[in-house]
Amino acid sequence: MDLSELQELRREKAERLRATGVDPYPPRAHRTHTTAEALARFAEIEPNLDGGEDTEPITVAGRIVSRRHQGKTVFAHLRDGTGELQLYLRRDDLGPDAFDVFLKLYDLGDFVQAEGVLFRTRMGEVSLRVRSFTMLAKALNEPPEKRHGLTDTELRYRQRYADLLANAEPRRVFVLRSRTITALRRFLDERGYIEVETPTLQPLYGGAAARPFVTHHNALDQPFYLRIADELYLKRLLVGGYERVYEITKDFRNEGIDRHHSPEFTMLEFYEAYADYLTMMDTVETMVVQVVTEVLGEPCLTFQGHAIDLTPPWPRRTLRDAIREACGVDYVEHPEQPDLLTAARSVGADVAADTVWPRIVDELLKQFVRPKLIQPMFLTDYPVALSPLAKRKVDDPTHVERFQPFLGGSELGNAFTELNDPLDQLARFLDQQRDREAGDEEAMPIDTDYVTALMYGMPPTGGVGIGVDRLVMLIADQPSIRDVILFPAMRRAKD
Repeated sequence: MDLSELQELRREKAERLRATGVDPYPPRAHRTHTTAEALARFAEIEPNLDGGEDTEPITVAGRIVSRRHQGKTVFAHLRDGTGELQLYLRRDDLGPDAFDVFLKLYDLGDFVQAEGVLFRTRMGEVSLRVRSFTMLAKALNEPPEKRHGLTDTELRYRQRYADLLANAEPRRVFVLRSRTITALRRFLDERGYIEVETPTLQPLYGGAAARPFVTHHNALDQPFYLRIADELYLKRLLVGGYERVYEITKDFRNEGIDRHHSPEFTMLEFYEAYADYLTMMDTVETMVVQVVTEVLGEPCLTFQGHAIDLTPPWPRRTLRDAIREACGVDYVEHPEQPDLLTAARSVGADVAADTVWPRIVDELLKQFVRPKLIQPMFLTDYPVALSPLAKRKVDDPTHVERFQPFLGGSELGNAFTELNDPLDQLARFLDQQRDREAGDEEAMPIDTDYVTALMYGMPPTGGVGIGVDRLVMLIADQPSIRDVILFPAMRRAKD
């Protein structure tokens, strides 16, 4: 790698430190207090100091994020994972040699360790009067310009480390993400669910309508697929005797990228024996309210300028009614693909001529209904052809017991009363195979092992999949899924 002029200058400073016996990359630090702990300590003892300084020396460590030189004094701010603390370095305290070393060899972005005592400056800022310091890691790259931060969107995604260094907002977002996942786990753990792990590499993909990523296992000499969902493996566990299971995991779908879709994303799936989709609707509603309240402090949020109130109960509407009210098309009246295609196009739907019947229904939902669903809403009762893993409705066998929760103009997940009739499931897989032969690349393959599992018997079950990234988008008020994924998939950068 060729170094830039600035990188070369900083590298030379590292070598000059080595020449004085200082390792610019030592193996360990000796921190006694974080910046937050230091500030908390001073707040506790300051009333007894009578305007003086602390008598107990402490050691802090972190990155230099600002520096100001005034004659025989340098003011610098040190940032660690808990906050910032001002360093106060005086030539008289350090001696001329050490003071000059800091001036000449230490830069913005360097990680340093500083030892000294706490006091409050005449300007009122709690600071560390530095008695000694040492380098922890010499930065060869100059940090992004502080005033404007890192603003290039593609560079922010591609170099997330620089984005986090320069901008407070992504640091806030990913703290919220962590708290959201912790809250989801707590909710399910408290209700007796057990967390499990199922295969990421699968000999046969399934559980969703999507194209997979394909690889080859050399030792077994056969193709494997990155999972598109963990549904079928989790339901195998209910066959085996578990009653409540969940998994928070990465799924992979080889499809387009937009503000709602990423080829690698995080899903929560959970399944409960002796429950149905009505049970799971209540559970999802309670879970989202509890998680948002735990993370944000109240059961409401603001997403892209919309104030969203999550207070239960959420309205429920059938998919058929929602589509009919939004665009005037009643898909039940058009059971054949050519007729539904004509009806959809007549109201302005953008649908390719070879789109299979269930995908046309899905496009009517996406194009006319979904954008209007800002406040929480459950859409229920989907056509069988659109839901190959869900149980039919008793009073209408052309539809299934399925729902999707919608928030902020996006579907948050998917849920069913799970199909547990093995022969009906086999027939649905065969229907999917016919759709695949008709051109639907996202139709599911036939999973005979899953059918075999169902033949052992699976109890009545309710199941839910929640897009964790989309939930975090709502909680953190972020417009794109790539804003809530630390390292989103990107096209390879040009050399």
